[in-house]
Amino acid sequence: MSRKKGLSLDEKRQRMMDFFYEKKDFFQLKELERLCQKEKGINSMSVKDVLMSLVHDGLVDTDKIGTSVYFWAFPSKAAQKLRNNIEKVTGDIHDTRNQIFKTTRSLNEALSKRKDTEERNRIINELTEQKILLESLTAELQDLEKHDPDRLSELRQQQLVALDSANRWTGELYIYIYI
Repeated sequence: MSRKKGLSLDEKRQRMMDFFYEKKDFFQLKELERLCQKEKGINSMSVKDVLMSLVHDGLVDTDKIGTSVYFWAFPSKAAQKLRNNIEKVTGDIHDTRNQIFKTTRSLNEALSKRKDTEERNRIINELTEQKILLESLTAELQDLEKHDPDRLSELRQQQLVALDSANRWTGELYIYIYI
């Protein structure tokens, strides 16, 4: 028979939350270790780690009364948390829509205030011509860089170094390349 595979941390967390929601009561750590192992199949050694992760995430509440520490989680708290999250997201959506509306309105105002003058049209045409000139000069520069004498001499030097390295690695069998 094969051994039963252990539970992942997420499965343990979900099972423990289900346990709290089903029982709707408060528990001490020792009770949780015993009951979660018995009812949900969570190893008693890992109950404390799972419980602390749920407490840190705010899903399980805890309080120390005297010398005892009690843990609880109720379904109503989870529902309230979801409602609060929905309200927050709805508010964010409303704020974003208002911002989009204001931005669109200011864009339309700016476009309506902008006038097509001869000087503006001349500057736009000049800008377009300069962009075309820049592209052609950049292409010409790249073409000229391919045939730059300094670059070619550097490539020849690298070729000689590579040839020397190849001769060294082939065990003194010399490779002759005519340069």
